Amino acid sequence: MKISSKGEYALRALIALGKKQGQVTPIKEISKETLVPIQYLEQILLLLKSHGYVKSKRGVYGGYSLREEPKSIIIGTVIRDLEGPLAPMSCVSITAYEYCPLEDQGCLLKPLWALVRDEVARLLDQTTLQDLLEGNTDKARLLP
Repeated sequence: MKISSKGEYALRALIALGKKQGQVTPIKEISKETLVPIQYLEQILLLLKSHGYVKSKRGVYGGYSLREEPKSIIIGTVIRDLEGPLAPMSCVSITAYEYCPLEDQGCLLKPLWALVRDEVARLLDQTTLQDLLEGNTDKARLLP
């Protein structure tokens, strides 16, 4: 799993909109706060809209706002929607598994990659947009 600029910028945009929950925010303002160029941000916001995370309003007072409450937006789901599977290798992917010939020879790396997948998924799936907005990402809360 690698988070691209698309995933990073999408999370930045969600945070910016979450800070103004219930308000329509112009794209220019989101761009300024997130340091994402407007042209790229437009693409990202359209993607977030197609996945149901944001809604838009046209016109002079138009812009974007969250479709759901920040506590309902799970970071793991956002990352999967935008970036694909969380697995570091396709041989341990739950949704995009690809066979590897080393599996037949008892690959010793596969258990490690599965552990990495599970831990990353657990952390991201336990984190909501609300947690990010509140700075609630401390180790104590996220440890098993």
